Amino acid sequence: MTFLLITLAAAVITFVASRVVLRLALKHGIHPPVRERDVHSRPTPRLGGVAMCIGVLGAFGIAALVPELAGLFAEPLRIWTLLGGAIAICAIGVLDDLFDLDWMLKLGAQILVATGIALFGVQIVSLPIAGLTVPSATMAIVLTVLIIVLVMNAVNFIDGLDGLVSGTTIIGSAAFFGYIWMISQNLGQQNAYFSLASLITAIIVGVCLGFLPVNWHPARMFMGDGGALMLGLLTAASAIAVTGQIDLGTMGGRSQILPAFIPVLLPLAILLLPMTDFVLAVVRRVINGNSPFAADRKHLHHRLLDMGHSHLGAVLIFYAWTAVVSVGCLLFLIWPWWVVVAVMAAGFIVCALLTAAPVSRRIWRTFLRVMRERRGTHGRMASTETRVHTRADP
Repeated sequence: MTFLLITLAAAVITFVASRVVLRLALKHGIHPPVRERDVHSRPTPRLGGVAMCIGVLGAFGIAALVPELAGLFAEPLRIWTLLGGAIAICAIGVLDDLFDLDWMLKLGAQILVATGIALFGVQIVSLPIAGLTVPSATMAIVLTVLIIVLVMNAVNFIDGLDGLVSGTTIIGSAAFFGYIWMISQNLGQQNAYFSLASLITAIIVGVCLGFLPVNWHPARMFMGDGGALMLGLLTAASAIAVTGQIDLGTMGGRSQILPAFIPVLLPLAILLLPMTDFVLAVVRRVINGNSPFAADRKHLHHRLLDMGHSHLGAVLIFYAWTAVVSVGCLLFLIWPWWVVVAVMAAGFIVCALLTAAPVSRRIWRTFLRVMRERRGTHGRMASTETRVHTRADP
């Protein structure tokens, strides 16, 4: 109930802030022109990240007043570092949306923010794989910075359709919170439940819920790089924060071995599509001799549109893939592994069929057209032969 109220508070604050920011942006004409790679046709404000940042700050302020979470705020440096990083990366993203910053400058800023969080906020101290620990403090910082930067850019890369990032983040983060809740209830690890990871995840879900009404197709405002980078940072921070919170010894006697790997698998599953798009984009651009951060119109969501999907249809397909992967990983906690594998395989097949539906329809229409043409050709040939025989009979 505590985190549900925080989620609702984050949603309400973000929604109100989104309406205010949207009105101000339209009043003062703060919206960039439509670019060649954009899928929308009219200028639309990209200041949603500002409203989302306000929602994050407001939700953290309310959480600070909750007695059950007092232990989290006993170390204020971690919280302030995380919030400072969120504000800084949001500001960098907004500046990029308005003035199209050089990619080297953006990457340098991301590394700087991630380094600050790794030093004073959250960092990987252990890996939930056989109790593995990070060998040195330097490696922990480097690994933390790498993960944060990768996740920020992965989330930012798929932000190309109305409601895409907000919806997929809600689905994946809700599954991640469900994981934390389940291990706290079933395995008695209350320290994992009332943790920074739970708080961040609850706030992420609330912020995305509050922003989605103005971002749903046709969007009246985009979250822009400011919102996408901030969501990526917070998502990475929540996954990093949960490492070291899970006592794998309590899972050792269970017949299910895979649950012990969920702290690694679930964040990867949630970010499967963004990370896939990110890797493909970087490889594609490097091969073509371009900067890995040079924007183009060849992302996965662009390809879905080119296949023939509608804007909303492409978004819903992303939702479906995200739900199958993230919820499938979560089911390893409660079902036998072979049942989960079967369920996920069925989900993958359904998602694949939905993804290929426009191509299948085109192939089917082409087949029907060819068959009609053949029947028409045969009909004309038969008619011609009949006329020839008719003239020859007398």
